[in-house]
Amino acid sequence: MPVTQFFDSALLQKYNTSGPRYTSYPTALEFHEQFKHEHLVQAVADSPNRELSIYVHIPFCHSLCYYCGCNKVVTRHRDKADTYLEFLAQEISSRAPLFKDFTVKQLHWGGGTPSFLRHKQITKLVALLKEQFTFAAQVEMSIEIDPREIEMNLAEHLYSLGFNRLSIGVQDIDEKVQKTINRVQSTEFIENFIAHAKQVGFKSINIDLIYGLPHQNIETFTRTLNKAHEMDVDRISLFSYAHIPARFAAQRKLKDEWLPSVDEKFALMKLAIEKLCDFGYDFIGMDHFAKPEDELSIAQKSGHLHRNFQGYTTKGSCDLLGLGVSSISAIGNSFSQNTKDLQDYYKAIETHGHAHVKGVSLTQDDIIRGEVIRELMCNLYVDKNKISEKFAINFDEYFAEDLPLLQTFINDGLMSDTADEIRVDQKARLLIRNICMSFDAHMKQHLNQQRFSRVI
Repeated sequence: MPVTQFFDSALLQKYNTSGPRYTSYPTALEFHEQFKHEHLVQAVADSPNRELSIYVHIPFCHSLCYYCGCNKVVTRHRDKADTYLEFLAQEISSRAPLFKDFTVKQLHWGGGTPSFLRHKQITKLVALLKEQFTFAAQVEMSIEIDPREIEMNLAEHLYSLGFNRLSIGVQDIDEKVQKTINRVQSTEFIENFIAHAKQVGFKSINIDLIYGLPHQNIETFTRTLNKAHEMDVDRISLFSYAHIPARFAAQRKLKDEWLPSVDEKFALMKLAIEKLCDFGYDFIGMDHFAKPEDELSIAQKSGHLHRNFQGYTTKGSCDLLGLGVSSISAIGNSFSQNTKDLQDYYKAIETHGHAHVKGVSLTQDDIIRGEVIRELMCNLYVDKNKISEKFAINFDEYFAEDLPLLQTFINDGLMSDTADEIRVDQKARLLIRNICMSFDAHMKQHLNQQRFSRVI
């Protein structure tokens, strides 16, 4: 597709407001403590699904990356992970009986830094999960890796345990940028590790890149993108740096004057999308790129791409169980979350065997709107007749108060709304969050509050 259509700077600046990334609807802002653990247990029993995706949160990092907004614990003491794994094992043993009729199709470890764990700890945790849950023969197993604190043989070890996907945090290869964000790492090692992992047998490798970091410019980020191309990875996640120092204390170490201006950040984004598409990657959703033969790309082309708390995925039919501190679950018609504080997590596991702290039961309206928003986020298209038939509604009547909100986008040539379908133009791909907000019944109470990152 011609990528120039994505970059009408006037339109992008017009719509560059704050908004959710819609990894769920309702978003996590709607979670509340009135959603109790017994509601989660009931949601499992009532779920029509019998396929499961498991997310395991490992919160530890060896050092603090100043840009990061993730829930993490910074420590050099690896033995702290032993304590965490003991409590995590208790949570797993508590949760597993609820899912005895489920088959695990997907396992993902995130953080923090899962590669913080020693080989022995990784082995023990994988063994426990496979002992407590029923895994599919062709299960997808992925793990996030910080390349600064690993050895080359980690690839063999992970592969021997069944991991088949890797995600490596690169962000930027420029030394000045790395020093400023406190993330100095060897590009040569990353390149060699990726090549080695391919030789070992990994079928899919992703790298993360971030634009909008301090001291980034066109010249330096071009080198980063070219190096990413040389690494020949299967997927690339391209994220916009969200500078919210009021929420994330570490970001206060990054001075505003070091950051690219709005126009400079826009140019970095434009550069990245153009180059990655020129390299042959397909543009997936709003921030991912994949080789044409990758299953994400195939799913998007066939209209089966899905989105959840882990981002874009092909496993839309699975319920999602989150394990570990701060993890989020999506079970049946509910969302729920564990406590975000590590010590509170330990106390909760010790007392209750679980660390559930809040969540939300979806209303029928939430379910309908969530489906529309997912279709837009993933496929830029909504079949009104399909939605009407599935939920026994008249689409235009049901959304009578919402559809007029699309008019500004229609006037700007970004989308069309007919009797049968809503179709978003490719040039509005970067603004899809804005369009989705038109269908968000919870959004009004959050307007004018800086609770979300900016769209661009």
